[in-house]
Amino acid sequence: MTPVKTERDGAILTVTLDRPKANAIDLVTSRIMGDAFRDFRDDPDLRVAILTGAGEKFFCPGWDLKAAADGDAVDGDYGVGGFGGLQELRGMNKPVIAAVNGIACGGGLELALSADMILAADHATFALPEIRSGTVADAASVKLPKRIPYHVAMELLLTGRWFDAEEAHRWGLVNEIVPAARLMERARALAEVLASGPPLVYAAIKEIVRDAEDSKFQDAMNRITRRQLASVDTLYASEDQLEGARAFAEKRDPVWKGR
Repeated sequence: MTPVKTERDGAILTVTLDRPKANAIDLVTSRIMGDAFRDFRDDPDLRVAILTGAGEKFFCPGWDLKAAADGDAVDGDYGVGGFGGLQELRGMNKPVIAAVNGIACGGGLELALSADMILAADHATFALPEIRSGTVADAASVKLPKRIPYHVAMELLLTGRWFDAEEAHRWGLVNEIVPAARLMERARALAEVLASGPPLVYAAIKEIVRDAEDSKFQDAMNRITRRQLASVDTLYASEDQLEGARAFAEKRDPVWKGR
């Protein structure tokens, strides 16, 4: 039984973490997830991915401590995308939606933070409990203070306390709270909206955001206007760029070809 299930539906790929009982990630699972997201990244027919967990209780609790006790090294080979296959995958220029169907703690919350949008079931809960076991939530320590107010992020990192979907939404950590029975329906509806959009523009947006994260505004703008970012250069020379202008002038919906 594979711990990671993938399902294609047109231009949408759903990746489901399925490791009973809790969907914890060991080295093998992380490598499989990395392969799945790499293949998604490189497949021109796929435009949007949804990441979720099997069952109704756990999205993902992060690192599998039982596997670690059996010999999985915490600094072992996580695969092409790093832990969970997504957070260190280079060149991921397509939208990814996390559909958090339950508990998301530790590395599981860090995995959700690697997505571009987060939908949460109304019963979902979150935490970064690494502090209680004498280790550091490394990816969250980098990402969380940039996503929500600094003092809130530091409280969550330093105390490891649990918080619910309502609080996560209040701080802007999740985009929407959805009744559990409708979570995947809503995720697919959002994915369909994104899949109908201009893929080259999405790629440019994601590369610009990554590149500009630690740049001064004018430095980032200079790289964009000088077409020093590969995705921006591709977009400005593309058929889709012309199609967008023509569709506007002709008062019709554009037909995006991704080239």
